[in-house]
Amino acid sequence: MRTAPTILHLDMDAFFASAEQASKPSLRGKAVVVGGLGPRGVVATASYEARVFGVHSAMPMAQARRLAPNAAYLVPRFAFYRSISERVMGLLRALSPLVEPLSLDEAFVDLEAGGAAWDAESARLAGTKLRADIRAVTGLTGSVGLAAAKMLAKIGSEQAKPDGLVLIEPGTERALLGPLSVRTLPGVGPATGDHLRRAGIHTVEEIAEAGEDELVRLLGKAHGHALYAMALAHDERPVVAERETKSVSVEDTYDVDIHDRVRVALEVQRLADRCVRRLRGAGLSGRTIVLKVRRYDFSTLTRSETLRGPTDDPAVIREAAARLLYSVDTTGGVRLLGVGVSGLADYTQEDLFAQAAGAQAEGPAEERPEEPAERQPTPTERRWPAGHDVRHAEYGHGWVQGSGLGRVTVRFETPDSAPGRVRTFLMDDPDLEPAEPLPLVPSVPPVPPAQLSSGPEPEPASLPKWWSGTVGGGATSRP
Repeated sequence: MRTAPTILHLDMDAFFASAEQASKPSLRGKAVVVGGLGPRGVVATASYEARVFGVHSAMPMAQARRLAPNAAYLVPRFAFYRSISERVMGLLRALSPLVEPLSLDEAFVDLEAGGAAWDAESARLAGTKLRADIRAVTGLTGSVGLAAAKMLAKIGSEQAKPDGLVLIEPGTERALLGPLSVRTLPGVGPATGDHLRRAGIHTVEEIAEAGEDELVRLLGKAHGHALYAMALAHDERPVVAERETKSVSVEDTYDVDIHDRVRVALEVQRLADRCVRRLRGAGLSGRTIVLKVRRYDFSTLTRSETLRGPTDDPAVIREAAARLLYSVDTTGGVRLLGVGVSGLADYTQEDLFAQAAGAQAEGPAEERPEEPAERQPTPTERRWPAGHDVRHAEYGHGWVQGSGLGRVTVRFETPDSAPGRVRTFLMDDPDLEPAEPLPLVPSVPPVPPAQLSSGPEPEPASLPKWWSGTVGGGATSRP
């Protein structure tokens, strides 16, 4: 185990909700909840203002609404969050070639591997500069933990939230871990936590006192050994650069079970197209098409089909998904559908030619008569998800506050404007169109590798005018 605290863990603060507050001046300082808004939706992220009321991620949205009825409830904008994440990950890769992303808003960095830090002082400087660079590039804040091991660095970032930095000095690990809950350790979920609690073990110190043999008896050999080592602050896991993507998938949960077979088929086609967009965005193609169906009784069925070669052709993937759906009984109703592609390969133009050639070898496709005009699908009512961007021909850029009963309410404001005015339109108003999100801060040139110095942390004046919070390098407790 290394002796210098050169493993960094970054965790963006309430990432989705903070991004929404930064892009919507009227929501800054207010309770914001991002997630699925239907009766079966769950909270993806809650702002710190919403957490005061007890709202947290993975909570059913209905429960969140009861706890914080006056919060702003928004549908996630994943493409927007991903674009911010890419800039943050770029800053991390400027520090080291060993960056291990865990999600869009969280990653480990081995500072020593990139020469960005070699002792406690240089690690603190690197973490301080990283936080300042993130604020400058994205307008958002992140919390940093620094330690000699991944587990400890992650614990440090949790203690640093929101917008702080905690460095765990070598030699102090046992004293820090001792009073913490067993749930703090990696691999201790609700089931393991309850098992340990029934055995009278509540803290990390009590795990160490129980001894390795007792933990093996309670949890089994592999889990018992690993947990005992972590309780003693022994964590030899290296920072691993980005893992190879094994699959690309999308899925939707529906507020009301879908019984109409035609509607189910249309949803599968729509999901297949979304999956292809994500596949192409990653520059990948795949051989195996996977369909996931969760029925009215919560039973989940998975069907898959492996093609002759990898593809990202939307027609091929749609047809495969439709064939898979044909083998599933959906008469009782469907509550969730998903389409995925696995067996991934880097995209090559030859993939599509090989797939097309294989299809032609089977013989000419049967000609289909044209659909009569009356059977063509009628245009559906436009959807306006809460929180998503729109543009009006007269009033400019805004975002959807809500919609229903044939009307949509829009607040017109931008990240660098004052809180805007609210107006209501008909849902089919021709002057109102969906729009791309605006950047949170003006474009900046690429950030060069961190040049460490012993200078002070940037003054608060370098922050966006609307930003408020802890600027110092010390830990700040979360509400």
